[in-house]
Amino acid sequence: MELFFYLKILHVMGAAVLFGTGLGSALYMFRANYLGDIKIIAAVTGQVVIADWIFTGTAGILQPITGFLLIYLKGYPVLSFWVLGSLAGYVIAGLFWLPVVYFQIRLRDLARQALQDGTPLPSLYHKLYFYWFVFGWPAFIALVFVFYLMANQPVF
Repeated sequence: MELFFYLKILHVMGAAVLFGTGLGSALYMFRANYLGDIKIIAAVTGQVVIADWIFTGTAGILQPITGFLLIYLKGYPVLSFWVLGSLAGYVIAGLFWLPVVYFQIRLRDLARQALQDGTPLPSLYHKLYFYWFVFGWPAFIALVFVFYLMANQPVF
């Protein structure tokens, strides 16, 4: 049971990192863009890309591994609603997160180029920022759903 305890701690911490990094990145991106200073936008988008790769990417890989190990060790039925629902929510979040990563990288590059050239942000930047914002919502909602299922493990 010691293995179960350590896996559970790792799984819960991974969930917190995954969710927290997403919320933090969203807040900083929103605030930087709200301020409109290209220096700030270029710096923040660069940091968000790094944070997403290091924290979100790592947690995103560890979550299903630790989750399946916990399910196996505890003997939970893999076909139960909460397991399948969690997997579905996780997949939905991932499918929306991947384009968000692409948008963030493009936003970073466009902001850095505008800063270097001393020009305003191009219209493509604002279009991609809108897509980044819109695509973030389904990922966020899906992870809230996964947290609910993980915390409650309903039988239905």
